Amino acid sequence: EAPAEAQLDEAVARAKEADVMVAFVGLSPQLEGEEMNIKIDGFMGGDRTSLDLPAPQQKLLEALSATGKPLVVVLQSGSAVALNWANEHAAAVLEAWYPGVDGGTAIARTLAGQNNPAGRLPVTFYASLDGLPDFTDYGLKGRTYRYFTGKPLWGFGYGLSYSTFKYSPVKLSAETLKAGDPLTATVTVTNSSAVAGDEVVEAYVKTPQTGGPIHSLAGFQRVHIGAGESKEVAITIDPRSLSAVDDKGNRSILAGKYLLTIGAAQPQETQPKSEAAFTVTGTLPLAK
Repeated sequence: EAPAEAQLDEAVARAKEADVMVAFVGLSPQLEGEEMNIKIDGFMGGDRTSLDLPAPQQKLLEALSATGKPLVVVLQSGSAVALNWANEHAAAVLEAWYPGVDGGTAIARTLAGQNNPAGRLPVTFYASLDGLPDFTDYGLKGRTYRYFTGKPLWGFGYGLSYSTFKYSPVKLSAETLKAGDPLTATVTVTNSSAVAGDEVVEAYVKTPQTGGPIHSLAGFQRVHIGAGESKEVAITIDPRSLSAVDDKGNRSILAGKYLLTIGAAQPQETQPKSEAAFTVTGTLPLAK
């Protein structure tokens, strides 16, 4: 391997000649996996002891940014990385995961604006380990988007595009349901930008369960909307998505008031959203 400082000096020299920098950073199967013979800062046997980007890569980003040129960070990983510095200093951050043979083409097209992205994160990107339960604690309290009360770096369901969207008030098929009945929510989504794009309309439900999830994803639909155009989107929420699970593992639909939020991400992480309350009468046990 070439000396680390020599590689860093070469990268900075090339960056000074460029109009914009695209830095590919992240993890690899050599770092994250199961039963691996690795023990370095932030990693132990394939497990991660830190959410931070490996130190040499963080040093690279900071050195590139010091040139004053616009910096785009492309993260490749199989799990979440706390890119706090990049979130504050980079012009853009693109999550590419492990992209495969056509990954380079897809990334280039997206950064060049030839592809309008609409991906959503399938996991929570925590800002740090602070406030998270111990690694060996298998309880859900304090972890996953359903129970985490802190502010994530980027939450489950988060994603941006080159388009912007607005939501009309949501209309419900019924404001009072019998336990076991489905619910249909309809909302009009308007592309308020000059760029045609896809929007992922996400529906989250808060049940009346004491100590239950903050909210849970109950349905979603991806729609393509032309610039300045509107589309009506209907999401049907099945009874199981309205159910709750108690401490003994029993699943049932509870009686009481529910809150439905439809928007571009989780309720607390997006302004384009619409909310409506509804009531369920009676209870209904469901299969586990």
